[in-house]
Amino acid sequence: MRALQTMCTDRRDFLRLSAGIAGATLLGSSVSFGATGDDAIQQRQDTPALIKNLKRMTAGIVPITDDERHARIARAQRLMAQHKIDAIYIEPGSSMFYFTGMRWSNSERMFALVIPQRGELAWVCPKFEEERARELIRFGKDVRTWEEDESPYRRVAQILRDRGIQTGRIGIEERVRFFLFDGIRQEAPKLEFVSATPITAGCRMFKSPAEIALLQKSNDLLLIAYRATWATMRDGMPQDEFANNCATALRNLGVQGGIFCSFGKFTAFPHGSITPQTLSEGDVVLMDGGCTVEGYESDITRTFVFGKPTQRQRDIWDLERKSQDAGFAAARVGEPCEAVDAAARKVITDAGFGPDYKVPGLPHRTGHGIGLDGHEWTNFVRGNKTPIQPGMCFSDEPTIAIYGEFGIRLEDCLYSSSQNKVLRSTNPSVEYLCRVCLNPYFTVAVTERGPDDGSHVFKGGFPSVTIPLNPPFSKIFLEESLNSVLGTGLL
Repeated sequence: MRALQTMCTDRRDFLRLSAGIAGATLLGSSVSFGATGDDAIQQRQDTPALIKNLKRMTAGIVPITDDERHARIARAQRLMAQHKIDAIYIEPGSSMFYFTGMRWSNSERMFALVIPQRGELAWVCPKFEEERARELIRFGKDVRTWEEDESPYRRVAQILRDRGIQTGRIGIEERVRFFLFDGIRQEAPKLEFVSATPITAGCRMFKSPAEIALLQKSNDLLLIAYRATWATMRDGMPQDEFANNCATALRNLGVQGGIFCSFGKFTAFPHGSITPQTLSEGDVVLMDGGCTVEGYESDITRTFVFGKPTQRQRDIWDLERKSQDAGFAAARVGEPCEAVDAAARKVITDAGFGPDYKVPGLPHRTGHGIGLDGHEWTNFVRGNKTPIQPGMCFSDEPTIAIYGEFGIRLEDCLYSSSQNKVLRSTNPSVEYLCRVCLNPYFTVAVTERGPDDGSHVFKGGFPSVTIPLNPPFSKIFLEESLNSVLGTGLL
């Protein structure tokens, strides 16, 4: 349960606030390169043709259905009964979207969702926003409004009383701001307030096939953007230009997203440096980012060399790959999450780095959960005994940080299957360290079955890329990739 208490965070949002555009450059859905408003939609005059020629690849995406959201609410209510929680309180964010499809911006005015263990869910809304809210609400008809001089906390207390909850336990979703929680508990002093994480995480940690398909598509599109961005590198390129090329590529593909990137010795900083950087021959380049498809996040890191790598760079890159592969091999249904961190870390420690979190070495956990949030439950970290279960999704991303030299991180996402396998993409060969080091796919179900497994192999300017024909998106992905990308000379 300790692992479930971790606050979900979006690393790209964190970096946007903490690193700044000058250093660990991050450009994406809410940051543009010298453009705002309508200008942000236009291509920059200096956008490389390779980026401009990318086309939308969002055809065939299937959103989460209302039936699936009804099933999520029902599961949450069953979990409430198991955990003896009478209702949960949620404000706008990923959990509200998960259960109801509602997107609403947070402000100082309460807009909230109450899901009771029994009975109809209810909403709390400012009176002047009622008409807009009713346009958007698809689940539940009980909308309690409050005027500007009235207390929204009383509306929440009344909702609970109307459902027979005079005493008992109310779960507060982990992202609820303190002033809202404090106001509610003052209006309902006989209630006990507890964490709603056993309910929210108890639902969201386990992805359905529809969610896996959206995560897959998000990763597919991100990798296409990465390939295109890699091909735009040039000597003297500043970080913001490189990152903006990726954000533009994603936008042209039909999604919002972005990366942060670091060059040279600053790649040893896991989340970048505030020092502005320009690209030079022989630099290690690290790009880390993601995009969203129907709200579902991708998170991939690639590290490569601009020019010819040194033997030292090759050796550390190869060690990083072995560490990541050890993590994948340890990620088996039924095994504790901490086993993945232990396996990946052992490879690095056995090579003389570390130990533990010391640098040079691996200074952070090996991976995190992923879904509607870039970082969510649960983590591949020491002490997390949570067993890996079917439907869980994670990143696998050990880093080798050598301050003063460079850092190497390879990051891919995986999900566990009911057949006691972990499905993942295959890593590139070290021979291509100086070229691309990009994985073609988020998950591969049949890689162990060899070249006759029904996949197709394409050869060209990039290393051989095996694209498995897995339903539901892979055939669409293959056809669209060839139509959109081969014509640009990228592959």
